[in-house]
Amino acid sequence: MIAALHRLALQVFGALPRGVRRRIVRTVSPSFTVGAVCVVSRADGRVLLVRQRYRHHWGLPGGLLERGEPTAVAARREVAEETGLDVELLGEPAVVVEPGPQRVDVIYRASPRAGQDLDALAPHSPEIEELRWFAPDALPQVQDETSTALVALGRLDGQRLRTHTERRAADD
Repeated sequence: MIAALHRLALQVFGALPRGVRRRIVRTVSPSFTVGAVCVVSRADGRVLLVRQRYRHHWGLPGGLLERGEPTAVAARREVAEETGLDVELLGEPAVVVEPGPQRVDVIYRASPRAGQDLDALAPHSPEIEELRWFAPDALPQVQDETSTALVALGRLDGQRLRTHTERRAADD
């Protein structure tokens, strides 16, 4: 009986106009925020990290997508807004879905476009307190989201940046 009701409900749902089906799904499905972040590396391999005024540890430049904005556009926009850098995205992004906080992060590798003074960077957003280039083997303590992003991106390309916590654990 339950299986028959389920099939009937699916038939009714399938007969509804596409827009109505979409609204129903969005109403009953969990909501997730979607962010785009970049692992920006310069030619010497150093990685750009930012320290936000409202967070304790270092993180990757990035932020939330605007409504209807493609992830690649959001990633480049967020890096420019926070650091003033114009970057080129490299390769395919990694995607991290965090069910607890209901967050999806799209993580890109990026490099600064030529002709920019990489040693004279300063925060371009009030939310950024400091930004700095770090050697991949000397990363400071990073936010949990940053650690997860680095691991996910490393799975894509076989490289992996070790976080401060991982280096400390390996030394013990």
